[in-house]
Amino acid sequence: MKDGPQDYPKYVGAAVIWLALLSMPFWINRVGGYTQLGTEVLVMALAATALNFLLGFTGVLSFGHAAYFGLGVYGAGLTIKYLLPSTLAGMAVGVLTAVVAAAIIGLLIVHLRGIYFAMVTIAFGQVFYFIAFRWNNVTGGDDGLSNWSRQPIDFGFARLDILHSPVTFYYFVLFFFAVAVAIMAALLRSPFGRTLLAIRENERRTRFLGVPVDRHIWLSWLISCTFVGLAGTLYALLNNFADPHTLYWEQSGVFVIMAVLGGMRSFWGPLIGAAIYVVLQDYVSTMTQNWMSFIGLFFVLVVLFFPRGVLGIIRRKVVP
Repeated sequence: MKDGPQDYPKYVGAAVIWLALLSMPFWINRVGGYTQLGTEVLVMALAATALNFLLGFTGVLSFGHAAYFGLGVYGAGLTIKYLLPSTLAGMAVGVLTAVVAAAIIGLLIVHLRGIYFAMVTIAFGQVFYFIAFRWNNVTGGDDGLSNWSRQPIDFGFARLDILHSPVTFYYFVLFFFAVAVAIMAALLRSPFGRTLLAIRENERRTRFLGVPVDRHIWLSWLISCTFVGLAGTLYALLNNFADPHTLYWEQSGVFVIMAVLGGMRSFWGPLIGAAIYVVLQDYVSTMTQNWMSFIGLFFVLVVLFFPRGVLGIIRRKVVP
């Protein structure tokens, strides 16, 4: 199906978003931010977009994605600290760890639906959390995994210094963000993506058409967890630290809030939601320890009065 004139605002909006992301290090300091904050927005946006692949486009709610985010965090951190001081090797191990865990757990829970699926994802996620929390000799326990850092990347003909240059590291993260969202966008525009939308709208009818629904949901789950794991590795590199709370179920709730806040049935909604959440957290937390109360109130107001999220508000203004 070809795009029509009604799709032009969508492309204009995407162009504005990419222009803002590409130029962020040059303007963020002028509006009271800093480069590391922009990098955190990208990382959280990638995690929220990956969750939204499952939630917004397949219609399956997971409260256990923090497990695969945290596995990416610890996979990268443990590899760099104990095995090989290489940024790319750490990322590869972190993503692979998340993929293997998601593939196995997905096979066990893919037949569940609704609240049962969501609750079981929490249960499995808490298993990983308590392993990281209790395994003090390896993970550092509640103190986290420290005394390691991301390493410069040597290509032979060039050297990428992502250790000392926040701007270089920002574009390093932006590269992986761009690749990840491009893959997810391509999948959603493919027949596979159209099938996921059909499952979201009417699973029973889709099953009657002969579609292997469980297999498609498992693949959607695996793709979603893969990119959440990638976001976890980037988060570990951003902070040069692995925290067991990245595995806690509350982190999954944060990803859901970001997706719903921005607009969970729109592709760029999670990016908008992540930007609002991260910036509000950074700004309000400097004024009060009860910053979650303000974010919670803002979230409730958006859900009550603008159920399509902030991006839905913008689209309503642009395209009445």
